[in-house]
Amino acid sequence: MIKNDLLLKALRGETVERPPVWMMRQAGRYLPDFMKLKEKYDFFTRCRTPELATEITVMPIRQVGPDAAILFSDILVIPQAMNIEVEMKPGVGPWLPNPVRTTEGVNQVNVPDVHEELQYVFDAIKMTKQELNDEVPLIGFAGSPWTILCYTVQGQGSKNFDLAKKFCFSNPEAAHILLQKITDTTIAYLKAKVAAGVDAVQLFDSWGGMLSPVDYQTFSWQYMQQIIDALKDEVPVIAYGKGCWFALKEMSESGAAALGVDWTCNARNARYLSGGKITLQGNFDPARLYSPPSEIKKMVNQMINEFGKDAYIANLGHGILPDIPVENARAFVDAVKEYRG
Repeated sequence: MIKNDLLLKALRGETVERPPVWMMRQAGRYLPDFMKLKEKYDFFTRCRTPELATEITVMPIRQVGPDAAILFSDILVIPQAMNIEVEMKPGVGPWLPNPVRTTEGVNQVNVPDVHEELQYVFDAIKMTKQELNDEVPLIGFAGSPWTILCYTVQGQGSKNFDLAKKFCFSNPEAAHILLQKITDTTIAYLKAKVAAGVDAVQLFDSWGGMLSPVDYQTFSWQYMQQIIDALKDEVPVIAYGKGCWFALKEMSESGAAALGVDWTCNARNARYLSGGKITLQGNFDPARLYSPPSEIKKMVNQMINEFGKDAYIANLGHGILPDIPVENARAFVDAVKEYRG
């Protein structure tokens, strides 16, 4: 039994004394101890070494105190496993030297045996679970098929993912074959994560908001729905789409246990658009963690009052920024823990 099961209670929609709190990207780049490891080991070495992934995952639990751990990994381990080369370039971020932009390219993409290609992730989960000793739940995650396609086709991060959209709109048949391959791999991957011991999973559709509402249904949501359908009876699924407020109604009917909301959609609209019953997660602007701790605490109280303490998980609207002072991250977490309504 997990000693602090607030997150799992919120995902089941149960009444809680206060909302649970965790932060997207909490395992990493704003922590000084993480930066020391970063100087010693490159990005994918940290992902692929279970001992390092475990240490990084547990670090914020000890130093900042959130109610859940999220496994240190990256969404781009999926394309790597599918025979697509991915590097992490300093100052650039993800870099794919051979982007997939043709039907022939799509045909060369594998649906791998996840245990052969990604066993290091499952080993890290088992090791992390041991280290956490049932203190808090462990969240596993994956990128949405659309978000993975964006990197796979664009070849790097982008403000508008124009090449990814061009590929989908000019060669939809190949795009859907690629999206289905990513979906099949992701389902196998997340099921193996659940078997290894994660207590919940989150799907990150970081670039869903790049699509119009109609194209979102065609190129993103239908694939996310397949993943939710495959997992919802085994584990609670949190679906997060950045900039996807327009899809909250469909998302709320998907079988997901909770929906992530970014800072551009307020609590009232999010509750209204999602039908008012499903658990919501978010939506503090990550840049607001630059505010003084006293102001952060006030804003967090206001956020919880607006969402309500039940059917709610306090979180950021996107990942924590790398230069946020640790005491500000701690002020965010403490404000939720001190919340008394």
